[in-house]
Amino acid sequence: MELGQLLMNEGLVTREQINLARETQAGLRIDQALIKMGMITEDKVLHTLADELGMKYVDLKDIQIDLELLSRFPTSSIYRHSLLPLYRENGHVVIATGDPLNIEGLDELSTVTGLKLEPVLTRSGELGTRINELLGVGGDTINQLVRRRSEEGIELLEEIEEDFGELAEGAQAPSVIRLVNELLMEAVKQQTSDIHIEPQENGLRVRYRMDGLLRIQPVPQEIYHFYSAIVTRLKIMSHLNIAEKRLPQDGRIKLRVSGREVDVRVSIIPMLHGEGVVMRLLDKARMSFDLKSVGMPPTCMKIFRQLIDLPHGIILVTGPTGSGKSTTLYSGLNEIKDPATKIITVEDPVEYHMDGISQIQVHSRIGLTFAAALRSILRHDPDVVLIGEIRDGETAQSAIQASLTGHLVFSTLHTNDAPSAFTRLIDMGVEPYLVASTVEGILAQRLVRRLCSHCKQQTPVEKIDLPIDFPKPLPEFLYEPKGCRECRDTGYSGRIGVFELLRTDAMIQRMCAERKSSTDIRDYALKAGMTTLRSSGWEQVMAGVTSVDEVVRITRGDIIG
Repeated sequence: MELGQLLMNEGLVTREQINLARETQAGLRIDQALIKMGMITEDKVLHTLADELGMKYVDLKDIQIDLELLSRFPTSSIYRHSLLPLYRENGHVVIATGDPLNIEGLDELSTVTGLKLEPVLTRSGELGTRINELLGVGGDTINQLVRRRSEEGIELLEEIEEDFGELAEGAQAPSVIRLVNELLMEAVKQQTSDIHIEPQENGLRVRYRMDGLLRIQPVPQEIYHFYSAIVTRLKIMSHLNIAEKRLPQDGRIKLRVSGREVDVRVSIIPMLHGEGVVMRLLDKARMSFDLKSVGMPPTCMKIFRQLIDLPHGIILVTGPTGSGKSTTLYSGLNEIKDPATKIITVEDPVEYHMDGISQIQVHSRIGLTFAAALRSILRHDPDVVLIGEIRDGETAQSAIQASLTGHLVFSTLHTNDAPSAFTRLIDMGVEPYLVASTVEGILAQRLVRRLCSHCKQQTPVEKIDLPIDFPKPLPEFLYEPKGCRECRDTGYSGRIGVFELLRTDAMIQRMCAERKSSTDIRDYALKAGMTTLRSSGWEQVMAGVTSVDEVVRITRGDIIG
């Protein structure tokens, strides 16, 4: 029976949907076209085909794969046809496929191995993920490199410091380029924020940071032999000095992956066993600079909007690297952006390009530091100034002067909480009375992982180990992570902010001018009703957005001195 007719007979699609899919997705098989257009799910198609063809449908998550059996099959064929041998049964090899009509691939594997194959159906996305887990990202490319090296008798990626041309030539080999591209594409596909490539004494480790946590990404062991060329290729892409292997280097790569623009910030640092590489991926298509999407609770949002509408003063956003500070600041700028307002930013690096805002890239090597740029742009008649980060006393003094001369200044600072920002600025050499009179508000923030909406489960509160500062009265139940294929069995998907907003009042100004400790300022702010990072986290727990364990992992307990 024709495939479209079969799906119609099952009541899964209509004739109109079939015709529309054929018109708009010419060249694709009808079931693939319908799935791509969202008219039917892959699961429904596979279950229908399984019933029609008398095949089994399996969930790979529940299957123990025979690794010895897997090693008998050519990696190139597994990748090319997306087929995965699972185990032996009744004299046959059970092999998973996402396409039961892929007869060519099954025939090829049966001919090459001499084994009888029995195909079973599974989801194609899950199949690709499992193949990568077992054989590693870029496994087919590595096999090509290994074969080429053995055939030609040369070490493409050996350490060559003097022969600059040969090193660059090896790194520009098509297979090396393809391997690097596969690592980047897999990272973008998994919505990774950072890629860590770390040389070890006996190999190479690749880790992807997803939702704030590092996870080991399986790669073939042979990749270590080509590590030098991979680093050189990344240096070439980042416009760095490929001959320099003793000093740290920072660069940037601009990519387009599946039609999406991705900026990659590259940091290369010499380590004990080779050069370590960390790449931060900024996926512009996933970014939304809207205060509503930041996740602030209504009371916090109201105060923050009042702060960014002030005519002058300093507004600080604090937190560790990767806590969403830049996103919050950009969202704030986007909120107040107006043709009548001149906004200038000084950043290192400029992470996101925004229309209607003048952005300056810091170049410390030629003397264009935060402080130097700030001195110059004040003569450029701005209304609002964003300083990427207050790193030293000179930048802090420049920010203070900018606010005193009638400008609204946004910046970030590395402190653990909001009250510590006052003492941090004073420690940088700024006079306490100047800090007290210019800093209008401080927003500390962190990112906690969201519970996966597909698998989060209600748990009676008495079965959860709650810390002593959990708010009373206790609810009947809370949500906990479980794990499913949608969240890669982590129980979490995406992240949301928790916030601690401190608005300066007369008492805080006096305490700051008197050099009171951050603990004293914090105690006063808590008694005055400040919502802390911890209490903001508990609000998200009560709303079913995140879990108790996640808030405990990210924030410290509230203790009033």
